[in-house]
Amino acid sequence: MCTGRGCLATLADVPSLFRRKPTDLVEESVTPVTTDEAPSAAQPRGYTPSKKDLGRTTPKRPTAGRRPAAPARPLTKEEAREQRRAARAESAAEFRREGGPRDRGPERLLARNVVDSRRTVGTWFFGGALIVLVGSNQAMPPIVRLLSNVLWGALALGVVIDSVLIARKIKKLVRERYPKSTERLGSLYFYAIMRSITFRKMRAPAPRVNIGDKI
Repeated sequence: MCTGRGCLATLADVPSLFRRKPTDLVEESVTPVTTDEAPSAAQPRGYTPSKKDLGRTTPKRPTAGRRPAAPARPLTKEEAREQRRAARAESAAEFRREGGPRDRGPERLLARNVVDSRRTVGTWFFGGALIVLVGSNQAMPPIVRLLSNVLWGALALGVVIDSVLIARKIKKLVRERYPKSTERLGSLYFYAIMRSITFRKMRAPAPRVNIGDKI
């Protein structure tokens, strides 16, 4: 056991709990609040934290249990044939409405309207040619052969006259309405004449004007 002044000095150097201030004990008992806990304490009652606040992401659904998509069933011969037939019909209908590349341009439309607005001798040309072919047979009587030849000459002359009239009207209208046109008139004449000898219901593009309409 220590006695004397030396022991007293030693005891004086040891800090005593009884001599510490009450504020020091309070500071030690307070636990500091971390930054992660502070926001949650500040939220109102009933607040549900979002996935972003919790630092979690929605897990992806597993694909192992999913049913793979069934591969496309190959077409049968009948189905493939039906599809080709439908595609051809649609293409023919579109060509009937709009025509092809050679039918593009305002000058071509004007030429078609000139032909479609009148009755042309050329529509009877092929029918007359069939009659002439039958009537000119050597087995036919001479009078039938003669009439067939006269009919053939009349049809040919009518087509020539009709073509000249169509060409003159096209030339006049193109120069009036499209003075700066670069379309060749010879090409327009041929285009219109070939249309004039085609049956009206077989013309493509389909006629947009009626017979007798003013162009």
